[in-house]
Amino acid sequence: MQGDFGHNEQCFRALVDNANDGIVVIGSPEVLLYTNKRAAEVLGYSIEEMYNLRIKDVVYPDEADKVLERFHGRMAGLTTPHQYETLMVRKDGRSVPVEFTASITTWRGNPADFVIIRDLTERKKIEAERDVMIAVVEQAVEPIIITNPDAAIVYVNRAFEKQTGYTREEVLGKRPSILQSGRHDRAFYERMWGTLLKGEAWTGVLVNRRKDGTLYQEETVISPIRDADGRIANYVAIKLDVTRERELEAQLRQSQKMEAVGRLAGGVAHDFNNMLTVITGYSEFLLKRLSESDPIRSEISAIRQAGERAAGLTRQLLAFSRRQVLAPQVLNLNKVVSEMEKMLGRLIGEDVEIIMVLGRGLSNVKADPGQIEQVVMNLAVNARDAMPEGGKLTIETADVDLSEAYVREHVGVVPGRHVMLSVSDTGHGMDDETRSHIFEPFFTTKEVGKGTGLGLATVYGIVRQSGGHIEIESSPGKGTSFKIYFPKAEEEATPGQESVPSEELRGTETILLVEDDPTVRVFAGRVLRDRGYAVIEAGNGDEALLVAKNHAGPIDLVVTDIVMPRMGGLALAESLAALRPEAKVLYMSGYTDDMVGWSRALQSGAAFLQKPFTPEVLALKARAVLDAPKKAPDGTPAKP
Repeated sequence: MQGDFGHNEQCFRALVDNANDGIVVIGSPEVLLYTNKRAAEVLGYSIEEMYNLRIKDVVYPDEADKVLERFHGRMAGLTTPHQYETLMVRKDGRSVPVEFTASITTWRGNPADFVIIRDLTERKKIEAERDVMIAVVEQAVEPIIITNPDAAIVYVNRAFEKQTGYTREEVLGKRPSILQSGRHDRAFYERMWGTLLKGEAWTGVLVNRRKDGTLYQEETVISPIRDADGRIANYVAIKLDVTRERELEAQLRQSQKMEAVGRLAGGVAHDFNNMLTVITGYSEFLLKRLSESDPIRSEISAIRQAGERAAGLTRQLLAFSRRQVLAPQVLNLNKVVSEMEKMLGRLIGEDVEIIMVLGRGLSNVKADPGQIEQVVMNLAVNARDAMPEGGKLTIETADVDLSEAYVREHVGVVPGRHVMLSVSDTGHGMDDETRSHIFEPFFTTKEVGKGTGLGLATVYGIVRQSGGHIEIESSPGKGTSFKIYFPKAEEEATPGQESVPSEELRGTETILLVEDDPTVRVFAGRVLRDRGYAVIEAGNGDEALLVAKNHAGPIDLVVTDIVMPRMGGLALAESLAALRPEAKVLYMSGYTDDMVGWSRALQSGAAFLQKPFTPEVLALKARAVLDAPKKAPDGTPAKP
């Protein structure tokens, strides 16, 4: 600024005395020639006090040399920065950030420095707050996108880059539609934009696609940001990856659905097993009475075979419903699988090569060996059907350690040492939709009449009831792999049991038969009486206690159903232990809704008869229990 304010000092004062910025005029040697009211306010002095100050008195010590150097340079006619930021010191000692805008003028005929002082305190405060907000947004764990009103991306944070795989440079200027997966239709986006264009926030879940093609789910809140005039200037989207949570929710819903269907199937199977016990049992009676040449023998045999097939179906229903009664024992999966190899070869045919990869020194597991065989067979059949042109079936075992990270991704799994059983094929594989339903009962991809849809549901139920976990890996054209994890058992494998001789299945002992289904009770009573036993009957637990109390003689064996109204078999056995300590117990059922109680009974060496049963099996089991030493509740031999 060039001019001689000395010639028109009155006009000068009228202009600057009430200016919004501080204004001072500094002459040589560094003396204050003029100050306005605002400059005095910024520094906390009165105007009179200001005239006694020099530059070094009001400039922050670390800044003084720079300010003086530039002042003397301008006074000497040198080119120096005329606008810059610095720090001044108030009368009370506090620093004040300011911006100097300086130029040479003349004051009363002498060179002087005309300086405008702008207080930057508020601006610096706003900038600091902005920097904090930028740091918060940039370092937030949630992906954040900011677009202009035309939906072009103007900012993304680091979390967005990590989540999507795109760099900031790759997406700036582009629309968020680059993330679209195709899972949402046009109407979905029209509803979303209808909300946003009204100036309202939109909240929802988006299924998007990363740069590498993988899909993820995110809860999203998109908010319009308005400028000072009320117009939408930007849109801000804050996202939260919920892929893992949604997967866990889906697993939980699937588990609950299987549980609900299982309860229904278990109840049906219980009643059905009672009917099958009578059908197959009386078929056996009739066949024994008929000669080999009798013309109706083939019809009776067909009835028995149909009953046996129906019994197999109920076993599958109970397996996937996790209501079947298991007899777990400590076993080694390598032994079970090895003994099945020849049978599997016959089952799946010559076009499929079986490859066994069995882990060395494999740990034991605790499971029902018959059910483990069922699992392997069902998975092998599923693999065979997936390879109509032939292929490879690989059965693998190994000790594994399930980590905390793995457990967090899978509902109902506990960390620690497990034994893995894997069954893999090189078949046609399956898509995501099929894989999501594969364990559901009655779901099948086969033609009508080619499958029941219970094979893999049975596998799922057996594994879960055995305390294990199953997962599936599959994609179209790349085959399928089922991986099953059983908790490691610390005990030694259970030795093989010697079968009870079947020659002498008769006896004269007294048996208390407790069964709520009268047709089953009549049938079982006839079987036992035909073999010489004295049989007394009861229709439920309460009635059985009354019979046991009033019976004058000994009761050697109690044959009781597990599931009965009012008092079940387990509760009955506990009550009879004090009333009839000499009585041994044989449980019978095809279903139980008290798995905890039954597990305790098994651990104490309880004997069990699976429904439906034949006359020979009932007689064999009754004789075996009567001949075996009585056990105490802890499983040890009872004291005489």
